[in-house]
Amino acid sequence: MEVTVAALERQQPFRDARGQGAIVFDPARLQQATPALFDPAAHGGRAQPVQAGGRGAAWFVGGAFGEAVLRHYRRGGLAARLGRDTYLWCGERAVRSFAEFRLLAALHAEGLPVPAPLAAAYWRRGLGYRAALLVERIPGVRALADWCGDQADAAPWEAVGAMLARFHAAGVHHADLNAHNILVDAAGRPWLIDFDRGRRRAPGAWRQANLRRLARSLAKLSAGDARWRPGFARLQAAYARGAA
Repeated sequence: MEVTVAALERQQPFRDARGQGAIVFDPARLQQATPALFDPAAHGGRAQPVQAGGRGAAWFVGGAFGEAVLRHYRRGGLAARLGRDTYLWCGERAVRSFAEFRLLAALHAEGLPVPAPLAAAYWRRGLGYRAALLVERIPGVRALADWCGDQADAAPWEAVGAMLARFHAAGVHHADLNAHNILVDAAGRPWLIDFDRGRRRAPGAWRQANLRRLARSLAKLSAGDARWRPGFARLQAAYARGAA
């Protein structure tokens, strides 16, 4: 069941040297939010770059809100030639950080294994805008990507397959389903992160396309080592059981 999350957020407009913008945040976790919240320099020595993923624009930070991950939105691939960190302004409803914040808030409220969103912001200047997102850090996790190679057989394939079936049953399309965006905590519970461009969809062929995207990610990371394939077959079997 989808959850309405408007009551779970508060919005704060602002203007600073980078432009005019706004912040949405969870008032249960933050009493107030300012643009400094999204500046890694403002966090001092507590801001540590995320080494894997994040396109060089993600940091582990901490504060009164607890441990969190701060991410500045960056384009990847050929799209980066259009502007590494600037997106075309199409109205506030189309701001990517706001959309991701609200999707995460709904999924978290529904009990799906995603990090709780804390705050999101955008800075508008002319026809473009920049964006950032702050989410709760999941402690003690390891990316599925880390199991590629000689540890492939030990990866929690069945748990990951069952988790993905839950998301698909809820109509959640993850736009970049790869082995870096699936995290497993110390208890063996998998989590899904990075929902930029994610959305709800009616059932369709996109579900299997999502799984094929994950398979391509595993194949690329394994660099010709095929030991991930039996594990992925276990994932698919668990997914099928969960989707039945």
